[in-house]
Amino acid sequence: MKHVATAASPAIVPARRIRILIALDDPGFHARLSILLHAGNYVVEEANSRQKVQDSVRNIAFDLIILGVKRHEFEHVIEVCRQVRTSAPRSGIVLVSLGDSSDDAAGDRRADGLEAGADDYITAAVESREFLARIRAVLRRIHLAGSPRQIVRSGDLEMDIDRRHVQQNGSPIHLTRTEFDLLATMMQKPGTPFTHVQLLRSVWGPDYGSELEYLRAYIRLLRRKIDNDPARTSYIRTLPGVGYSFQSPLDL
Repeated sequence: MKHVATAASPAIVPARRIRILIALDDPGFHARLSILLHAGNYVVEEANSRQKVQDSVRNIAFDLIILGVKRHEFEHVIEVCRQVRTSAPRSGIVLVSLGDSSDDAAGDRRADGLEAGADDYITAAVESREFLARIRAVLRRIHLAGSPRQIVRSGDLEMDIDRRHVQQNGSPIHLTRTEFDLLATMMQKPGTPFTHVQLLRSVWGPDYGSELEYLRAYIRLLRRKIDNDPARTSYIRTLPGVGYSFQSPLDL
């Protein structure tokens, strides 16, 4: 007997599929990654030039943008990353190192990538399972729903947790998603010591814990944006050998 839908029948709305843009100047890895993402039921689009990346990001709301990084083109890709972060502040950005990541400058490149707005910096040598896990971790962070409306104030800083808005002395401060999450984690519990592992797992996800350069890069970025009084100690206190804590002006 054929089922006849009635007014009382609930409409079935398919879940929106995650849309990912990949731009990798490595045909072999590009093909493997495309297959991997399609198998994960992601909608994958490709860009084969800097201009195509910029045009695509302006015209389509991607959940995630994956940019390949080669050592001799590092500055070029970092500039693309900065532009993408400006054009798509709510999208996740993952940089993938396509070259040798074992040289002495690899850590600096990773930190520069994070400071340019990337959410993660992954080597192409990682196993497929780890690669997908780290992509999912980025997607979880960018799709994390806001908590009930909550305003947190400390000194001249005011943070609207639900609207993800920060202002200082009444003027808005532009924070990336990761910067906001890191500041919110500490600012909601002033004076609480957070270990490196606690912050990494709270902000980046449970698969993280040893990527100290991520924290250092973002702490530097936050300090540049919120510590605008040279006569005052930083809001964010470094706890040597432990981690960081947010200090209320009353405690500075």
